[in-house]
Amino acid sequence: MDNSIQSQLLTHGTEENECNLKERVWTESKKIWRVAFPGVISRVCAFGSIVITQSFIGHISDMDLAGYALVQTLSVRFVNGILLGMSSATETLCGQAFGAGQHHMMGIYLQRSWIIDFLALTVMLPIFIFATQLYRLLGEDEAIAVSGGYVSLWFIPFVYNFVFSLTIQMYLMAQLKNMVIAWLSIFQFALHIPLSWLLVYKLSFGVPGAMIALWVSSWFLVIGEFIYIFGGWCPYTWQGFTLAAFKDLYSVVKLSISSGVMVCLELWYTAVLVLLAGYMANAEVAISAFSICLNINVWEFMISLGFLGAACVRIANELGRGNAEAAKFSIKVLLGTSVAIGTFFFVLCLVFGKKVAYFFTDDERVADTVSDLSLLLSFSVLLNSISPVLSGVAIGAGMQGIVAIINLVCFYVIGIPTGALLGYLTNLQVKGIWIGMIGGVATQTLVLMYMTWRTDWDVQVKKAGERLNRFYVRPSDNPDEISS
Repeated sequence: MDNSIQSQLLTHGTEENECNLKERVWTESKKIWRVAFPGVISRVCAFGSIVITQSFIGHISDMDLAGYALVQTLSVRFVNGILLGMSSATETLCGQAFGAGQHHMMGIYLQRSWIIDFLALTVMLPIFIFATQLYRLLGEDEAIAVSGGYVSLWFIPFVYNFVFSLTIQMYLMAQLKNMVIAWLSIFQFALHIPLSWLLVYKLSFGVPGAMIALWVSSWFLVIGEFIYIFGGWCPYTWQGFTLAAFKDLYSVVKLSISSGVMVCLELWYTAVLVLLAGYMANAEVAISAFSICLNINVWEFMISLGFLGAACVRIANELGRGNAEAAKFSIKVLLGTSVAIGTFFFVLCLVFGKKVAYFFTDDERVADTVSDLSLLLSFSVLLNSISPVLSGVAIGAGMQGIVAIINLVCFYVIGIPTGALLGYLTNLQVKGIWIGMIGGVATQTLVLMYMTWRTDWDVQVKKAGERLNRFYVRPSDNPDEISS
């Protein structure tokens, strides 16, 4: 009888624990999706606008497609990598400040990021102004270099939207208000397609028409964000422009640089591989096919970046609150959810293969090359579901410097040399480059998993508190507001 009662008690306890676990997972999943879903929509729409522009240009001419692909994959990704990385410092600081209840500091962090990112982008403008000379120096085909240089100049008004769009998204995401960005992004994407059709096909403006459509739609998003913030929808975190934004810039710059190095090393990785493809025989086909596959890969990666943002916000919020156990539980739920989504897209890439290429080009040679890469593309998509989440965890904890070293070794010591050897010393060609890319990402993923597992999250809670105290400005010390 005693054994029967004991068995019933154990069974009841197990069922209660399972219910508690399910409830905890459900609660955490809702918190994650509240951040991730708008982030996924906004990033997919933002990158989708770039891909739609590429599609319109690809139907103008193959040379313009190759030139656009070169600029978008090398120059724009180079600059976007730096700015996205530097903006992730805003994500760390705003996320931890929100968790700690230091709401007024978030507006100051946002303004500091605008100052730092604007100056950084202005310094990098020669990359676009002297693009033709740069591509020649890198050994690209003369016709592609000239085309790329022409397209590059049209990209300058577009890239300045990154200064505001990236940082504002992270600022709003940290306070769980980024649904407005999702709606604005949907309107932006809906505007971009008919505007591109009007300027390219109906008015026959060609490449300039496609690029003007990209300008208009991207700045539509930024203006909408300004209206939301300045219009009073963020009363606790935005208290007007202030001279306090110019204080402690050096400390923020140091965190921004480590964040920039971490992210841009990852984004530049594929850019270097495209550069390697440009040195192969029949470079126009190689670059176009490789770029199409990368765009598909990156488009899915935008979904993963939504989970990167969710990981950053959830970890930063919990560390700011001082709750290490909640941070660890959030990591487990994040990884499980993201891997499930990655598996779904893995299957899709296997099924469709060659058919996707015709969305971007009418060239049968390019489509055949894309088809050959479809299996490798599928595995890249699967890895995308793990690596960004772990990177987001690192950003939320402020560990960007360590991850920057990991990215440098995995991508540039392992991935690129392997891809170059397989691409040039074997008959694999573009496939060899992509295999090298997968090897680098797989190595990075394993190292990040080990680092996350070995991290003492109680220590990270203490570090988050020290970081917030170092940058803190009391509201009473902030009287010099310019406007709201």
